[in-house]
Formats: sequence, structure tokens, C-alpha cells
Amino acid sequence: MDHFINPMCSRYDHSMMKPHLSFRLILGDDIALGPGKVQLLEAIRDTGSIAAAGREMGMSYKRAWHLVDTMNRCFESPLVEASKGGAHGGGAQLTPRALEVIALYRRLEARARKATETEMVKLSRHLATHADRS
Repeated sequence: MDHFINPMCSRYDHSMMKPHLSFRLILGDDIALGPGKVQLLEAIRDTGSIAAAGREMGMSYKRAWHLVDTMNRCFESPLVEASKGGAHGGGAQLTPRALEVIALYRRLEARARKATETEMVKLSRHLATHADRS
């Protein structure tokens, strides 16, 4: 029997990786929220800047701004408010809604991890390790 080998999985040494679930909130064709977007919101909160948050995450300003724009469009009110640059430079700050969204997402993650713990252990036993692939 032929086995399909996912080339994206074969690039990595899985022996040091721990499987985990991640959650995305999909709205139509858009990913309204997911682990990377929440991390970006947290970085904006910490840096006060979309550009600095993007740099911290290794992405361009254009990519960071696109993700912020998508989130702002997907929620009933913006999560990030940006101010234009000028003599004192620009910046960005999270709205109270964004702080609530971050907290809700992090609680969802924690509850889901706890609820799926037993099944994840069982499922993890079936995952390939680096030694299995030699």
C-alpha cells in the first residue's frame, strides 16, 4: 500500500516538537482571528506600533497592516486604532474590544487544551518521530 508523505511535514525534525491544536475564527472567506493575529495584537499592545509589532514577529509592515485591517473589518468595531505619523511619529493602540477579544481567545485556548488533553495524548502516540522516518 502506498503511503502519502506530506512534504511539509518531512522537512522538520519532529522529535523535538510537541503537537498542539490552534484555533481560527473564520468569518466568510476571512480568518477573523487566530493564533498569529492574537500574537500580533499582543505585540501591538506591548510596542504601541504596528510596524514595531510586525518587526518583532518577523513580518513586513505591509503584512502586519493587512492582518490588522482584516481583523478591524471582521469585528463590529475596530480592534486597533492607528494614528498617522507626523512630527511626533505615529502609533497604534488596542481598543477595549481588542483587550476583551484577546482574553476570550486565550481562555478558549486554555479550555480547549484541557478538554482535549486525553485525546491529544492518544493521537500523539500515532505521530511520526524523526527516528521513525530514518
